[in-house]
Formats: sequence, C-alpha cells, structure tokens
Amino acid sequence: MKIITTAILLGITLLAVPLFSYFFGTALGPLELGALYTLIIIVSIVIAYSFIVGELTRNNSQVDKLWSLLPIVYTWVVAAYGDFTARLVVMSTLVTLWGLRLTINFAMKGAYSWCFWAGEEDYRWLVLRQKPEFKPRWKWTLFNLFFISGYQLVLILLFTLPTIVALQNINTPIGIFDYVVAASMFFFILLETIADIQQWNFQSKKWAKIKAGEELNGDLKKGFLDKGLWAYSRHPNYFAEQSIWVCFYLFSIAASGEWFNWSIAGCLLLIVLFQGSSSFSEEISASKYPEYPGYQKKVPRFFPVGPVKK
Repeated sequence: MKIITTAILLGITLLAVPLFSYFFGTALGPLELGALYTLIIIVSIVIAYSFIVGELTRNNSQVDKLWSLLPIVYTWVVAAYGDFTARLVVMSTLVTLWGLRLTINFAMKGAYSWCFWAGEEDYRWLVLRQKPEFKPRWKWTLFNLFFISGYQLVLILLFTLPTIVALQNINTPIGIFDYVVAASMFFFILLETIADIQQWNFQSKKWAKIKAGEELNGDLKKGFLDKGLWAYSRHPNYFAEQSIWVCFYLFSIAASGEWFNWSIAGCLLLIVLFQGSSSFSEEISASKYPEYPGYQKKVPRFFPVGPVKK
C-alpha cells in the first residue's frame, strides 16, 4: 500500500508542479509551442511502446533502455527549432555526452539485446512484482501504465525542458554564467562516470568469485562497495545524476534571467523520484547484507562528506 500511495502522490505532483510553475512564467510563443508539441508527440508514442512491450514480454526495463537516449533526441529537436544557436548546442552536446556514457553503462550490464524487447531487467522490478500489493495482475498493469511507462517517460521529457526556455529566450547571448554551468555539468558527468566504474569493478570481481565458487573475502565479503567515492556517499552516482539536471535547469536561468521558471519542475521531480528509488534499493541491500545498516549510519545517502571515522 505504501508503494501505491507513493506512486499516486508522484502522479499528482507530476501534474501540479508543471501547471503551477507554468502559470507563473512567461507564456510560450508559437516557436516554443511548436517544439513542445513535437516532443509531446514523441513521448506519447514512446509511452505506448514501453507499456505494450513491457506487458507482452514481462520485461519492465523498456523505459530504462530509453532513459539515456530520449534526452538526446529531445534536446537536439529543440536545438533544430532554434537553428542550432550556441546555448542550445552546448546544452544538447552535454546531454549527448551524458547519454552516451549512461548508454554504455547500461550496455555493459546487459540491458540491450538484438531482440529489442529483451535484455537484462532491473532486479528491482522483479522484487516489486513479488510484493503482496501487486499480486493481482491488473494492479501491476496499472502500475506499469501510470508509473513505469507514464510517469517516468513524462519525467524524462520534463527535465529536458529548460531547452524550451532557452529557445524562448533565443536572443539572449551565451555568457560567462553559461560556461560556469557547462563546466559544472561536465564535472558531475565525470563524477558519475567514476562512481559507476568503481561500482562496476567491485561487482565484477564479486560475481566472478561467486561464479567460480570461490570464497568471498575482504571488502567483497560485505557484498557492497564502501570504498572510493562510495566512502563519502552511499549513492555518489545518484547525487551526480541529480546535480547534472539541476545544472541543466540553470541554463534556463542564464537564458531568461529568471531564477524561478516553469522548467524547474523536471529536476525537482527527479529529486523526488531518487528519494523513493534509493529508499527501495537500500531496503533490498539492508535485507541482503548484514553490515549495510551500519554503513547507512556512517555515510550520507547523497551529499558527499568526508569519511566518517569508525
């Protein structure tokens, strides 16, 4: 019931936040509305695809496969509407770097297959399907439609919409603030890359030993990574991901001169999503690894700090 309630609250927030912030911003003109309508058509098609394929194959990671690709499409579509002006090109290029990195990371985990509907499914969907509240098949179908396919795909669109604000203010020249934001976003992309590499190396060593029937020892025996960036944050990759899209929102401030505009909805909702997603992941980790609760007490969830003395 707690999961369903959370999903409902996220759905309400998804509608309320964009509407509230939209009416407090400058109305969109014909050019921006045209770009937005194009993006809405794309996301509508993708929602239908993800829902239908997920239901037919029982592999609910269809959105996961598209998470790193759709923002690239969205940002370059808007850049094309803006005749590829400097700010839109910088924004789209950074998103492309982010997307390529994440796509490679997904591919290394076996998320993609020549059979486009197949590939490795995120282990959390299997755990979630087994919970009592989703035992009736129809409940999972509704969850797939409104949250997995609907909410997540609309969210992906929302956190790329600072490009629409940049398009709306296309005559504002690119400046120092844009360069600072670009450098910050690039830094967080690198941070996320390092965190994922560290996690990949750890998990690869652990599972290689498990498959070989060898005994786990040292740090591997704990089952989870708490070294490198993971000694400063329990989810350095999640911290970097949220920071990336907050930086992306800052481009809309550089373009509009408004510290609060309607495109903030995307990064705010993403932060809300990561709160729930990380809580669920940690619930699973705490049930599998006896030392994980101690790790939770010593190291912050997201914002990195110096290692806590043992």
